[in-house]
Amino acid sequence: MDTTPFTGPHGLTRRRMLGSAMALGAAAPLGLASTARAAASSAWAAAPSARAESSTTRAESPAAPGSSPQRLTLPPPTGPYAVGTVALHLRDTSRPDPAAGPGRYRELMASVWYPARQADAFPLAPWLAEAPLRLFLDDVGFPLPLSVAPLTAGHVGAPVHRTGRRLPVVVYAHGAHSHRGDHTVIVQELASHGYAVITVDLPHDAFTQFPGGPATAPSQDPDVDTGVRAYLPDFRFVLDCVEALAAGRNPDADRRELPEGLLGALDPQRIGMFGWSKGGSVTAQTAVADPRVRAGLSLDGPMIPAITTDLDRPFLVMTADWPRTPDSAVETFWTHLRGWRRTLRVEGAVHSSYGDNMTLIPQAGKLLGMTEQQIQEQVGTLDPRRGILIQQAYPLAFFDLHLRHRGGALFDGPSPRFPEVTYLP
Repeated sequence: MDTTPFTGPHGLTRRRMLGSAMALGAAAPLGLASTARAAASSAWAAAPSARAESSTTRAESPAAPGSSPQRLTLPPPTGPYAVGTVALHLRDTSRPDPAAGPGRYRELMASVWYPARQADAFPLAPWLAEAPLRLFLDDVGFPLPLSVAPLTAGHVGAPVHRTGRRLPVVVYAHGAHSHRGDHTVIVQELASHGYAVITVDLPHDAFTQFPGGPATAPSQDPDVDTGVRAYLPDFRFVLDCVEALAAGRNPDADRRELPEGLLGALDPQRIGMFGWSKGGSVTAQTAVADPRVRAGLSLDGPMIPAITTDLDRPFLVMTADWPRTPDSAVETFWTHLRGWRRTLRVEGAVHSSYGDNMTLIPQAGKLLGMTEQQIQEQVGTLDPRRGILIQQAYPLAFFDLHLRHRGGALFDGPSPRFPEVTYLP
């Protein structure tokens, strides 16, 4: 059983990194805890459309006593299409899951994000549903109320925007002890440019909730396998579900109605995959194991366990705390890439700089009274606005190049648009 722990180089899991940033005892002024907890009983704040919000919207000071803190926001996607989303409950009846209980099969929650039409008639999806969000916030010691949780740009159940050609597909794998909404900035950016993106909660290693059931947190049972290799069958099953959707079949275990136009909209011949941290390693392992993944992207994945099998398809490695150092697993993987390959690093970025942390932690830090130094300890010295632009530009350019055969100048070398980004030989 592969039980490789997915911690950062400094020994912190993703949730502990977030928790250390947001724990009141470490960062926030005394008295803010009671204000935040008192506000926790407030109703969800009225939320503006995610498309109208800026990634730089931040609270300038901690919440005044008796008031509700300002809702955190995600940057709007830049593409020409509105974004739709729908949740899927997937069950692989070919694989029993003893960790779920006797007679239970492997199940996972996923979401499909896609270009949408008539989207304004449909509600915006939350970053994370309320019940798992409460578990997540309690786990990391985050003291703000549920009312500050961000909304996404995804309109739940909106019809698919069809242009006459099937949509290229990108599958997303999150990091250890996280959830499928953790990289929504990248996901909704891709969807706004015409991609279908499938986000997946890793079974037993995510804050999630199945229809009609309670919210669950990542398993703490040492006998439950949450190593990278345990998830290869899951993502190969997800690829099977992509093919089912492409063929006009509904893979949802509960046969819930899907948005208009989704069946038959996906292109199973143009599938890419990306992931952060542990998810980057899962992406690499899946690409090696399954040729349906035509292009892969790792956001600071440690590539543990080491990959020693050649891969002849395009792969982009974006590093921070897991660089390509001699004798590292990242370097071993790099030496086995036989197709198009690039490694880039971003000046001032750390492990948590990739993902929604880049914008959410600075905003939350302002509400909690954290200093700029404390915020930078969590997300690096890279300007958050620049970090978001890089996250929106490079994954899109990579998948455009290899799934759509468009452009690619961004990978020819250093770009004057992004002086923070350097390429490694």
